[in-house]
Amino acid sequence: MELRTRFIGIALALIALASSPSVIAQRFITVASTTSTEQSGLFKHLLPLFEKKTGIQVRVVALGTGQALDLARRGDADVVFVHAKSAEEKFLSEGHGVKRFPVMYNDFVLIGPRADPAKIGGTRDILAALTKIKDSRSPFVSRGDRSGTHIAELELWKLAGLDIAKEKGPWYRDTGQGMGPALNTASSMGAYILADRGTWLAFKNRGDLAIRVEGDNRLFNQYGVMLVNPERHPSVKHADGQAFIDWLVSPEGQKVIADYKIGGEQLFYPNANQAGA
Repeated sequence: MELRTRFIGIALALIALASSPSVIAQRFITVASTTSTEQSGLFKHLLPLFEKKTGIQVRVVALGTGQALDLARRGDADVVFVHAKSAEEKFLSEGHGVKRFPVMYNDFVLIGPRADPAKIGGTRDILAALTKIKDSRSPFVSRGDRSGTHIAELELWKLAGLDIAKEKGPWYRDTGQGMGPALNTASSMGAYILADRGTWLAFKNRGDLAIRVEGDNRLFNQYGVMLVNPERHPSVKHADGQAFIDWLVSPEGQKVIADYKIGGEQLFYPNANQAGA
């Protein structure tokens, strides 16, 4: 009888342990996203609100857009939240994503030293500015990591009529780094760099850097979100992943994005309802 009582006690203890919060598997999704959404502080602002509302924890893997999409192609993410529309559409055409939803936008800015060796400060024409940087061989730092920012930079060189793969020399440095580390490199070198405005506003180690070119329509920076295709990748948590997407594009989620500011300046502008974004 004593032995039976002991076994019952052990069994009850094991049941209590198994049902404790520390043992119950957490409800979570994995979001592969660009470094700008993390390094700008946006995720720290919005994820606690989503998690409180739904009970779904969001684990972010912050990479360049190309790497984030590759992670999702392997089925290692439930959602991708990135900013390179052409790469996103390719991801969908390959069958790895379900549907792309526009979420928000901001813009890119060309950052450079206050000494401004290329003499581009205060101008708006990004293509003319890049041409002057190349012609003057002024130091330029590139992400070089297949990120959305890197893709945008390469497209801008191309629009300027420059084949940067052939034109670059010692003045052009590929870093293979995220936005924050690349800005640190530019700060230490006194170099020009293309950055998303959100990360720039959150960046502390500016040194002698300042915005040199902004306001060109070609610097528009759109973000989109997609559920990874559960038919292609059965491990995808499609219900919870779609719940995150639905919240981002809902009036509540869009307001949370609009409310995120640094020093009174808004970092991202919601546009989930904008056709063609």
